[in-house]
Amino acid sequence: MSSQRYSASSVRQLAALVDRVAPRDPARWDDRVRVPGAGGVLIQVSEERAKQLWMVVGMFDRAVGRDEMPGRASRTAEQLFTWAALRPFWELAAAGELRFWAKDRGRELPLASQRTVRDCLGILARLVVPQKTVRLPALPNVEAKPTVRQRSLDALYRGLVDMAGVGPLERDGTALTYEDRTRTLAMVAILLDTAPRSGELAAMRLDDLAEGEAAVGVRRRQQKGAATRAAEIAALAQVHPESVRYVLGGWVERVSEATRQRVLAAVEELGPAPEVEWYQLREGSRVAVRRWLKVREGLVEEAPLTGGRTGLWVTLWPSKAGPPGITLQAGGLVKAFARGVTALNFVMAGSHGWEPLPTRMEQIRRSVTAVPLESRPE
Repeated sequence: MSSQRYSASSVRQLAALVDRVAPRDPARWDDRVRVPGAGGVLIQVSEERAKQLWMVVGMFDRAVGRDEMPGRASRTAEQLFTWAALRPFWELAAAGELRFWAKDRGRELPLASQRTVRDCLGILARLVVPQKTVRLPALPNVEAKPTVRQRSLDALYRGLVDMAGVGPLERDGTALTYEDRTRTLAMVAILLDTAPRSGELAAMRLDDLAEGEAAVGVRRRQQKGAATRAAEIAALAQVHPESVRYVLGGWVERVSEATRQRVLAAVEELGPAPEVEWYQLREGSRVAVRRWLKVREGLVEEAPLTGGRTGLWVTLWPSKAGPPGITLQAGGLVKAFARGVTALNFVMAGSHGWEPLPTRMEQIRRSVTAVPLESRPE
């Protein structure tokens, strides 16, 4: 939808601003304007964040004109970021009343989605009213789920490597096919060696693998940043890494002005983070990845030309996306990982040394400390 097709003048103005930092025209993508990030650091939004920004623009379009919103919210983009407009907008959004699909409206947004909308509101506010401090909705702090113990991670890794070479796994009628097991084991192996987020894992391509599968490149999401990057900034600024996350995450009220300035100075001195971070793969991980590459090759060769020619992870069975061999998107990867791990936990229950593996990738990722290489291996 172009900015001219939005009903309210305020939303059309907002869309015009977003089009500068997240252009929908692929020809303009590389020339997109940098947006003031947290603490005033200029960044270019990622493709994923661009989709989220346009999602919030659509939510504003569906909100303006409703009885809950003030009438002046339709006039200018600045009026959208007054508390009189943001408060009812947030209540409608959190309640699921601004979802794109009418059939889904009224279904409350998950906390993670609410956090995404709030982050986007912060970016949009800095675009629309850069000189003002905009009050954003508050979200509850949710206690993170427990991570996996290092001893368990080591045992898990050894077990997965051994399992990669055994026959079909089946128990009480629940089976894990060779293809599904091979893909799941390769995903977990890379997860244990690089600690990627689900979107970063899904974005991996064949050319992100170094020669001989000795290392893999991870495209870190700019809005989050790698944990090692936060530690690097903290060391240079001589502050706690948590303070770095507060500044880069926009929670500047949690740190002093002096701390904020030290963090921003360190960010400027270090320069932009590398687009790709390279991580060495252990020998067992290389074996798991090579087995998956053989399975993947067979799937892609049988797929039509629209198949996943460059994506590292592809589908195993026909789906809404198409036949087997289609590149697996982030949402599909999360579901595939959870399904594979659930089956793995069931068929391996009671085996010596086996501890149930969390089906949420995030719990495992936060358990891993991965240190990137200085550069791509020769």
